[in-house]
Amino acid sequence: MHPADPTSIDPAQTAIPDQLLLLPLRQRILEQRLGVRAVHLHRAGRTELSCRFAEDTAENIYSVSKTVTALAVGIAADEGLLDPQDLLSDHLAAPSGGYGAGVEQVRLRHLLTMTSGSPVLGFLDEQRDHPDLTSLLLGTDLLAEPGQLWEYSNGSIFLLSRVIGERTGQSLRDWLMPRLFEPLGILNPQWHTTRDGHSWGATGLHLRSGQLARIGRLLLQRGEHEGAQLVPATWIDALHAEDAWVPTGDPEPESAHYGLGVWRCTPEGAWRADGALGQLLVVLPAQDAVITVTARLEGRGAAEILRAVWEELLPLL
Repeated sequence: MHPADPTSIDPAQTAIPDQLLLLPLRQRILEQRLGVRAVHLHRAGRTELSCRFAEDTAENIYSVSKTVTALAVGIAADEGLLDPQDLLSDHLAAPSGGYGAGVEQVRLRHLLTMTSGSPVLGFLDEQRDHPDLTSLLLGTDLLAEPGQLWEYSNGSIFLLSRVIGERTGQSLRDWLMPRLFEPLGILNPQWHTTRDGHSWGATGLHLRSGQLARIGRLLLQRGEHEGAQLVPATWIDALHAEDAWVPTGDPEPESAHYGLGVWRCTPEGAWRADGALGQLLVVLPAQDAVITVTARLEGRGAAEILRAVWEELLPLL
């Protein structure tokens, strides 16, 4: 490649002009058709960078919603509404048929780490469309003792949304408005609800890419935004602490460990929020940076986008 080509960037260079920094990643995204809609890069004390491949409309961020719900748990704990070590049964009463076998041993932390042992994962139509998903979850026998089995679950995170709803008398979305969304300039976010009107918590939050990037910056800045501590710094640290990681058994290295609503990445110290089709908030503490990606990558795992970031952008930071 000719040296004058702006995409010919030597990763060994120590200073890459800002206007060139995203070009190698952009090229890879286009060549490999990774379905990316937008990329935002925030580095502490540096110019914000972004590149866009589609109009910036509010889109479902899918399971990045789980990380937002995990932030809500930290805020609620700071307000004295709950403790992650609380039993679920301390907050949600038994349904008419009683708790399912083992449910009374489930703690909120098990829900955060998806180790509750419940077989109600919230993906089947009959579960998503159930008129009382809360009672279905609470009344179903566990498959395993809490803490023993990891299984990716919308149901577990939905129960955290329900706990906050019971404690506050508001939907999770409405309760978070003055505490998280409005301070971040997210003024009217839409969040899908169950048939009986409860915020899903696990999925269904719709944001523009720039709004999502503000949540990414909040993660990097350990819960601080423009001088206000929206989420306790100790809680942000706890999400990805060494003792938080649970082995998932997934052969994909990028999906091998799950924490408190977040995933561990393969680069040392990196962690992320991750939603279907390539919605990503990648926190890079060593580089004091966060990368936000929105995408619609069909038929392939988002690990392809992550590997593009590791190979085309990370060496330049």
